[in-house]
Amino acid sequence: MQIKDFKLDEELKELTKHRTIELPIACYETTISKNVNGYIPLHWHEEVQFVLVRRGEGIFQINEVKVVLKEGEGLFINSGQLHMAEENLQTGCDYICLNVSPHYVLPHELYSRYVFPYIKATNLPYRFIGTKSSWEKNILNSILSVHFLIEEKAPYFELDTFMVINQMWKELIMNGLPLEYDEVEAVKQSRMKQMVTFIHHHYGEKITLDDIAGSGHLSRAECCRYFKAMLRKTPLTYVLDYRIQKSLVLLQQPDANVTDVGYEVGFNSTSYFISKFRNKMDMTPLAYKKEFLSNYLGEEKEKDGNG
Repeated sequence: MQIKDFKLDEELKELTKHRTIELPIACYETTISKNVNGYIPLHWHEEVQFVLVRRGEGIFQINEVKVVLKEGEGLFINSGQLHMAEENLQTGCDYICLNVSPHYVLPHELYSRYVFPYIKATNLPYRFIGTKSSWEKNILNSILSVHFLIEEKAPYFELDTFMVINQMWKELIMNGLPLEYDEVEAVKQSRMKQMVTFIHHHYGEKITLDDIAGSGHLSRAECCRYFKAMLRKTPLTYVLDYRIQKSLVLLQQPDANVTDVGYEVGFNSTSYFISKFRNKMDMTPLAYKKEFLSNYLGEEKEKDGNG
């Protein structure tokens, strides 16, 4: 299954239900370029995430760190971490994404010792999983195994899936870092979430730098430092980019009006919206709408023909 548009709540938490009917896990095949934004936007979720790149290269950002994954390489992203992904050099990156509820990893009796300390550690936001060591290869192969088990749904696949995930977690924590909890780092991550959440909730309104800084209980200068460290851009540039991002979904509606869309996502004039949209997307909003609808109708026609 491909998720083409990430639904987020007011706290930037992903609303997608990461579970099958039987299990509190989900496994997706994702092609980055097929997302409505052309990339996977900034978000977080309670589930831990395992990634395996099957084709091309992807740039995965976790908090302020960017990691390039090549074909065959993987990544562990811890619970609650802000992350996003984009294609690297138009390589057609697609990957398997396995999201697992921390409470499913091990039985309740073992959770407090072997899961909770690891998802709360501030020095383990992610872990690169390469192909050099046996434990890394075991985890990557396990991702493929879980994907196959969920797709096939053979008898007792739930038990097999649970056992594979148990072994994945054991490989990860046995070869991880000594755990640390830094209150300063935890507060930093929380404030960044608060500021980005504020933008995602109020992007349709007038937003000032003071508003953003205040939502994170920071000064203007500290606010700018946070955004530049994590997102490599200023807070107001992030606001602008997010407004463009939200306009893409609206423009895909057949009856969408460019002027109405611009005002709905927070631009105070149509000309300014068109100018900023063109700078970001290399086309006008109207051209984007026409191109999307043309491609969509072409896909629907092809489906009808094949049916």
